[in-house]
Amino acid sequence: MRVGVLALQGDFAEHIQVLRRLGVEAVEVRKPSDLEGVNALIIPGGESTTIGRLLTLSGLRPEITGRALEGMAIWGTCAGMILLGKEADRLLEAPLGLIDIKVERNAFGRQVDSFEVDLEVPKLGGRPVRAVFIRAPVVREVGPGVEVLARLPDGTPVAVQQGKLLGTAFHPELTDDTRFHEYFLSLAEN
Repeated sequence: MRVGVLALQGDFAEHIQVLRRLGVEAVEVRKPSDLEGVNALIIPGGESTTIGRLLTLSGLRPEITGRALEGMAIWGTCAGMILLGKEADRLLEAPLGLIDIKVERNAFGRQVDSFEVDLEVPKLGGRPVRAVFIRAPVVREVGPGVEVLARLPDGTPVAVQQGKLLGTAFHPELTDDTRFHEYFLSLAEN
């Protein structure tokens, strides 16, 4: 298993550390040729407008959408989820349009409004997942082919899956809990 982590901007290093702890080969993806031999891709948190522009400038945008259509597992965390969605508010570059969701960026306010909460994620079983929300988005609309994996206590969707595409509004890479990474790897292996 060889997993690429988009390394244009954002917290890609944290995802790479988790993958390596799990014994997975993790590679930084900055240009289309970096996707060669990659079985799955993580689009990390960061600044969604910046990452969107860099996807276009690097030539990665059509490569990533093409690979998703061919069945590659792709996971977006925070800004990555925004970019995977079909629609996002106040986003200068069009999102990739791969998961049938409408996303609201910075739904909780500014950096100082960041928070942590325990979420029930039945697919992961066992204890709740500690979710770290930093200038986080939320999912405002979910299409018919999208499964909601986790919701905030008020019912707002914050983790979604459509086939082999996964989106989380929070940052599992910032905790010691590797269950989301393990779940994503299981999607990539199937």
